[in-house]
Amino acid sequence: MVEVTLWGALGQLAGGKSKVEVEAKDIRELFRKLAEQYPGIEPWIEKGIAVAIDGTIYRDTWSKELPKGAEIFLLPRLAGG
Repeated sequence: MVEVTLWGALGQLAGGKSKVEVEAKDIRELFRKLAEQYPGIEPWIEKGIAVAIDGTIYRDTWSKELPKGAEIFLLPRLAGG
C-alpha cells in the first residue's frame, strides 16, 4: 500500500481528497487502480500525469516500482510555455 498525494485538480476528481492510499506495485498499476476508483481521473492519465517519487519525476516510465514508504505525488500536465 502506498500513500499518494494528488496535486491540484486531481484531488477534486478524487472526491476532494488530497491523499489516497492505493495497493500498487508500480506506476502502471497505480494509474489503473486510481482510474477504477475515481473514473474522473482517467482522462487526466491519458493526457499525461507526472509521478514524483521521492523528488524524482517520472513521466513515461510506467514500469517504475513504487518503494514502500516513498513520498509519491501525482501532478497534472502543465500547459503553456
